[in-house]
Amino acid sequence: MFYRPEDGHGLPHNPFNAIVSPRPIAWVSTRGPDGSENLAPYSFFNAVAYVPPQVMFASTSAKEDRPWSKDTMFNIRETGQFCVNIVEYAARDAMNATSGPWPKEQDEFAHANIERAACDTIACSRVANAPASLECRLVRIVDLKGAHNFMAIGEVTGIHMRDDCVVDGRFDVTTYEPLARLGYRDYTRVSELFSLTRPGQ
Repeated sequence: MFYRPEDGHGLPHNPFNAIVSPRPIAWVSTRGPDGSENLAPYSFFNAVAYVPPQVMFASTSAKEDRPWSKDTMFNIRETGQFCVNIVEYAARDAMNATSGPWPKEQDEFAHANIERAACDTIACSRVANAPASLECRLVRIVDLKGAHNFMAIGEVTGIHMRDDCVVDGRFDVTTYEPLARLGYRDYTRVSELFSLTRPGQ
């Protein structure tokens, strides 16, 4: 099968997300200029640089009570900071509960009964029991082609790792099984690893 996206795929559901998978999930926490807090998951997410460490995530829709994007991107544009919390398999239901199109006044930490903790390098809350949290200062917001498509790039200024996830000096993802997004309504988790050695190393 071949199709041009502008012509449509002719299938019951868009296969694009299923093709580009699995994708890690950024559970992004922000604080608005009015002090309100927001927590929402984004699966267009990844690390993009080592030195200094930087991550990106993209938001691809808008809400009726925001003029151009979602609460997360609005808060980041206003404050210049955000925190990426890593989602473990055990938190899948709580993460999903924060994904709804809730009013901008809604505090998703409270809505999903998620314990929060203060960040150290930015004025924002993080998910207290997350396997890891990346405190970020905004590098830039990139306007992508298409309505409501924006990518935020942040420099990681602080990293929290849960003690039980560090085993023999390594951050061990099998201790918490990271949740990843597939296509449609499908997800997966990482439960086993294998290693490959690059040629010449």
